[in-house]
Amino acid sequence: MFEEMRTRELFNWMFCGMVLAAFVLVQFSSNIFLMDVGMQLMFYVVVPVSYFGSQFRKQKVPVTHVVFLKGASRWILPAISLVMLSMFFSIGILWLQLRMLAPIAPQMVDYLLKPASLPDNTAYLITVSLIVAVIGPIAEEFMFRGLLLKRLIVKTSMWEGVWLSSLLFGMLHMDFFGAFLFGVTASILYLLTDNLLIPILLHVFHNSLVVGLMYVSPGWPQWLTVAESADIYAKAVPNAIALLVSGTLLLAVILRLAQILNQKKEDEKYQAALKKEAEAIENETNNPETP
Repeated sequence: MFEEMRTRELFNWMFCGMVLAAFVLVQFSSNIFLMDVGMQLMFYVVVPVSYFGSQFRKQKVPVTHVVFLKGASRWILPAISLVMLSMFFSIGILWLQLRMLAPIAPQMVDYLLKPASLPDNTAYLITVSLIVAVIGPIAEEFMFRGLLLKRLIVKTSMWEGVWLSSLLFGMLHMDFFGAFLFGVTASILYLLTDNLLIPILLHVFHNSLVVGLMYVSPGWPQWLTVAESADIYAKAVPNAIALLVSGTLLLAVILRLAQILNQKKEDEKYQAALKKEAEAIENETNNPETP
């Protein structure tokens, strides 16, 4: 399905869509909040729905071929557990980066720790939260785990596709290391289940937690969160422990999932070889050579 699509076509659609949205919004509105929402909706809704919708219709394949409910419920609890591990890993990585920057760039650390001021526009906050928590994850999974991953696998190999697509996913996020490991995990889960709904659920759970921490409880967990420069040293021990434990567990989970995926691929190759051999025997039986 995704293997038949072209990554550059999506990029062209995205470029044209963003240019069109920027032109229209500048012409008809000077509201910065409306412009921001409009650009995000074009990026995460209009272009992906239009592009992938046209591709599914072109190939005469229903969306339910890649996104389906069957078997998804068994992955909900593991996905939540992975999200919690990812959150603690990201907090620990942020502390480590700040700890490395503090001696050489204290002003940058102060800037990074400066609390973000939230706009008073409630409608804007709700809309952006919905985009970040739900709409964005769905679109990104179709783009990264669907199209990009499958196209890279076609051009390289399975594991090269996983690493390269996850690397690009990490580079487009501020939390590079956390996003990279998230991308690897989501890619393996998709290849393991052949169901894009599984990484979508993982992504939605993750971003919903991020939105909750940003807007509802920005200081949680208090024993780990670095809110000012002094916290970098005062909370060094718990952050180091959280980073070590969560990182170790995440890598262990990824390695285990990778082992299961490799076994699945080996079984598929074996079954394909048996099927090919059976077809060859059947052909010989149905078409015996004339002496």
